[in-house]
Amino acid sequence: MELVARKADLVRELQFFQQIVERKNTIPILANVLIETEGNTIKLLATDIEVTLSSQCEAAVEKPGGVTLPAKKLYEIVRSLPDGDVKLASSKDGNHVTVSADRFESKMPTMPVTDFPSPPSSEMTQAIGLPSASLRQLISKTQFAITGEDTRYYLNGALFVVKGDSMTMVATDGHRLALATAPRSGAKGDDVKAILPRKTLAELGRLLADSDRDVDYERGENHMFFRIGPRLLVSRMIDGQFPAYEKVIPKGNDKHIEFERDRLTAAVKRVAILSNERSRALKFMIDKGHVDVTTSSPEFGEAREPIAVDYSGPSLTICFNAQYVLDFLNVVDAEIVALDVKDDVSQAVLSPVNAEGYSYTYVIMPMRV
Repeated sequence: MELVARKADLVRELQFFQQIVERKNTIPILANVLIETEGNTIKLLATDIEVTLSSQCEAAVEKPGGVTLPAKKLYEIVRSLPDGDVKLASSKDGNHVTVSADRFESKMPTMPVTDFPSPPSSEMTQAIGLPSASLRQLISKTQFAITGEDTRYYLNGALFVVKGDSMTMVATDGHRLALATAPRSGAKGDDVKAILPRKTLAELGRLLADSDRDVDYERGENHMFFRIGPRLLVSRMIDGQFPAYEKVIPKGNDKHIEFERDRLTAAVKRVAILSNERSRALKFMIDKGHVDVTTSSPEFGEAREPIAVDYSGPSLTICFNAQYVLDFLNVVDAEIVALDVKDDVSQAVLSPVNAEGYSYTYVIMPMRV
């Protein structure tokens, strides 16, 4: 194989493979990216078995063929080169590839193309269209709530539901639940319900941030396929029963308080500095006309910051994990956010006020301290 490609094209595509390949794995070939020629195009492929990404870019192909190269080192080398053309040429014995540009030259070891696992395939004939901007919103507003615990494997991803003219994403770790819904142009019969793994969502979010094209989505027997322009992301589905999230959302929270998002964010960040590093506990002391955000810990002392609010109901003190509150505030773009509570032991709900283009509900369990 021998080809010449523009540095900018290679860097743009190789960057997306960096989170797919694993630095440490028991199958060495999975640290490599597969590069194959097709006409004046090079096709790139990387996988960790669970998640697979393929892409392509233009090149001047002098000798067709295919190689596998260490994905991370190849990316680091190409990124460090001066702007212009990059040449890749495999040796006659196929044991290494020369990567060169300008006055730079390197030789990188290869592994046999035949060792590279075959990816799941789909002709995408039954694909449905999803608006990329809305899908990006759903991912950013839910993925942080996915659990890090392997024991409840069905919570290691977010539930994705496409139904008629809407699409919904839900994630929970048992302490909080994030639910986002956005409109789409759809038709009956293209409904989808699947649990998307955390890694898939992270990679999909990166791909969507680089493209304003709509997404073609198809569900296979065991895999999900997302095509965004020339890139195809394939993910194994999480097999399991996601909790009935509708039952978790409280209906009787009768105390409603609205905050300026930036004002609440600043107060929570400042007060949380002196919170217990393990529990991150903050108290919201709700009273007529104001909410005091407070914390205290034997190690660091105590802090308090009052926020003026339009509230005339009964007094109430409720305690939250500061990081859980900030996770919500960091992804909301509305200027005003609402807190709806019932008492100091029942689930509370945070939500943006007058959000445009989506609806968002964040259920958070209070702490008992």
